[in-house]
Parts: sequence; C-alpha cells; structure tokens
Amino acid sequence: MTNKALRILIADEQHFQRMKIERLFNQLGYYRVAPVQHLEELLTLVEYGCEPFDLVVINAAMAAGSLDLRGFLLDNPQVRNALVFNDTLAQFAPMSISGQKTIQVSTAVLPDLKGIQRLMSTVDPLVRANDDLTMRYQQKMG
Repeated sequence: MTNKALRILIADEQHFQRMKIERLFNQLGYYRVAPVQHLEELLTLVEYGCEPFDLVVINAAMAAGSLDLRGFLLDNPQVRNALVFNDTLAQFAPMSISGQKTIQVSTAVLPDLKGIQRLMSTVDPLVRANDDLTMRYQQKMG
C-alpha cells in the first residue's frame, strides 16, 4: 500500500530520463509526480509551492557549479526528502536529519526500481508500516 498523496519532484535535463524515473514511481503506485527540465523550474516550484515536496529526485549534474545542492536540500523546509543521482563526485554522504529528512546520494546515472523501492520505504509512512507488519508476521511465523 502506498500513500498516493505524496508529492514527488523529478529534475533532470533529459526528457527520456525524467520519463523513465517517473514511470518507476508510477509502477510503485505514485502518480503525483512533477517532472522539470531546468534548475530554475525546480527552484521556482520548491520556493513558491503551496506545500512541501515529500521527495525531490535530482540529477547532480543540473546543479554543478551553480547551486550548493547540499545546503539547498538540507536547509529548505519545502523539501522533506531527496535523492541525488549521477553524483560522480560523491559531493556528500547519505544522511538523515533528526529522523525527519533523508538525503540519499547515488553515483548511478539513473535510479533503478529496487533503489526507488528502498528509498520509498523510508519516505512513505504507509510503506514503512507495511514493511514493519510483514517483518513482524515473518518473525511470528518463523
């Protein structure tokens, strides 16, 4: 079971890559996805949005040299969680801040389905609860 109300923002300059990532989320039951092509679009949506994004998925190359991505993601209350992919420089390590905000970093050119599933188990409270119930059931049965 997934929380269909989660807001997800995907930022990548390549249309094909944005669509591929969006389809991965769709396969998992998430349809409230906004894809953007330019860093300026991302900044506008995040800064002037009426409610925070539950997850921002961004290609690290988009911000290279023009934005302190780490500072932006950590300090912005409009971003609850983030996945930075294609981070060939490994600019910062994955982290969780007071259990509320998670930032994951990947050197992969594109996230894959398993990686998105793992990410959503930390972002989506319904998936987390379902995982907990499954684990308890397995322990009880076996």
